[in-house]
Amino acid sequence: MLEKDSPVKGIIKSLGLVFGDIGTSPIYTLTVIFLLTKPTPEHVMGVLSLIVWTLIILVTVEYAWLAMSLGEKGEGGTIVLREILIPLLKSGRQVAFVTLLSFIGIALFIGDGVITPAISILSAVEGFLLIPGFETTRQEILILISGIIAIALFVFQKKGTERVSGAFGPLMVLWFLSLAVSGIVSILQIPSVMMAVNPYYAFKFLYENGIAGFFVLSEVILCATGGEALYADMGHLGRKPIVRAWYFVFIALLLNYLGQGAFVIQHPDAKNVLFEMVFHHATILYIPFLILSITATVIASQAMISGMFSIVYQGINARIMPLFKVEYTSTEMRSQIYLGFVNWFLLISVLYIMFEFRESHRLAAAYGLAVTGTMTLTGIMMTWIFYLRKKPILSIISLIVTSVDIAYLTANLYKIPHGGYWSLILALIPFVIIMLYTRGQKRLYRMMKFISLEEFLHKFNRAYATTGTIKGTALFLLKDINEIPFYITQTMFYHSIIYEDNIFVSIVKRPDPFGVTGFFKEEIAKGLRNFEIQFGYMEVVDVEDILREAGIEEKTIFYGIEDIVTRRLRWKIFSILKKVTPPFVQFYKLPSRKLHGVVTRVEM
Repeated sequence: MLEKDSPVKGIIKSLGLVFGDIGTSPIYTLTVIFLLTKPTPEHVMGVLSLIVWTLIILVTVEYAWLAMSLGEKGEGGTIVLREILIPLLKSGRQVAFVTLLSFIGIALFIGDGVITPAISILSAVEGFLLIPGFETTRQEILILISGIIAIALFVFQKKGTERVSGAFGPLMVLWFLSLAVSGIVSILQIPSVMMAVNPYYAFKFLYENGIAGFFVLSEVILCATGGEALYADMGHLGRKPIVRAWYFVFIALLLNYLGQGAFVIQHPDAKNVLFEMVFHHATILYIPFLILSITATVIASQAMISGMFSIVYQGINARIMPLFKVEYTSTEMRSQIYLGFVNWFLLISVLYIMFEFRESHRLAAAYGLAVTGTMTLTGIMMTWIFYLRKKPILSIISLIVTSVDIAYLTANLYKIPHGGYWSLILALIPFVIIMLYTRGQKRLYRMMKFISLEEFLHKFNRAYATTGTIKGTALFLLKDINEIPFYITQTMFYHSIIYEDNIFVSIVKRPDPFGVTGFFKEEIAKGLRNFEIQFGYMEVVDVEDILREAGIEEKTIFYGIEDIVTRRLRWKIFSILKKVTPPFVQFYKLPSRKLHGVVTRVEM
């Protein structure tokens, strides 16, 4: 849950946790854009105008205003939009369509998350080439340095970021101030670049350059990468601190981009615009600035990794992802989590992407497709929600923003053969896992042998009265009290294991993000009770604590294990997925000494 911080403290925290990605975009955005288009003064003004209005429309309007107004009890993200939208829909087809959209959105977010550390760290490390004596450094050395930084970052995750995260905010304040100051110094050389805030220059650029100008949008979008974090990370800090921090970030970015534009007009042959601008205006401060930029990219990558852990955990709670092993890295905050599988998948992917693309400007060819895809899906779902809630003005504004998203997405499609396919391949991996897991779980549930509660009680009452009971309490984990799984009837009636006190424990996901309650429902029969745990889909649940608070001191806990038998390849993969991820009881950290798994053979 959110802590109450002072406005300034909230803003500083937001800068460290939310704005790293979008805050490090100036390192590479203009450099990459002017590989696609000639750096003439007219083009520079047009590009600057496009950047300004991209930040206004896609970050300020879409995320800081529209999306963040749809937060569910302070939470945000693709899964939250799905949970808000589904209850408003009437037909099953619409629900299935929205569910598919949310799956694609989550997959694109993860695919995008791999490229963020790779391009950020690599582009910052390339700044070494401007230091006297390092101009001839081979690209292999720069890739190696970037790889070592990435490895150190990912290895550090298991220890938790609680101790060092307090420094993230102040360091990012310093980073944004340095961006703003360096921008102002350059703007003073050519103050006319301030005119680029007029959208006339953006329209003029697109009109005069035609299809080539349209494709430049695929690189302009790099200035807004990380904008989706405003909404996705809302649950950590709340809406107000993030929005307040965005005003500060927006002004710093605006000044820096305008300054870079002024520098390009004066030095059209610049190859690494931001670093060359700082080196030109303040050579003595260049190395501290370079170190600060590398630190900022590490912080941006850290925010992305934390966000990735959070989105996967939400997916587990929403029952659309396998139960990956979760470790808690903080004794104070349960929300500080570590998922080993996700961490090492990201590290291997980041290192591969660095070695595959070699240079940050080539990596930009793969970047942007997933971002625009995520933004478009967010726009579609937002527009739909506003429409169903009968908010016509917000619906129209949201529809206009979504049209802009679609334009950027279309421009990015040309990147697919130039490396953008990697963005799709990386997104395809989580998408396949989600689809396989959700379909497999539904299929498995249909194949399971359930009996009705009425039929079970008929057998239980007779067995409880005639069979010798075991002293103490036994817990039986199940999904729905009205459908009794085969493992319970097998345990009680085939093996005659009936305790004095038998409790059915069901863990139920609530439609809202927060809240955990555990309570006894009405007694089902003599010797048989029902305890229900309800939790929000953003909660980190400690089942054992809830049981103790309710006064339950069990002797043993029974749960079902499915032994899947199948000839179909997809269900074989699903079976392997189930085997390599922790079972339900291990995920919720139930005491291992009390656990008894009962195997049920299921043919799929």
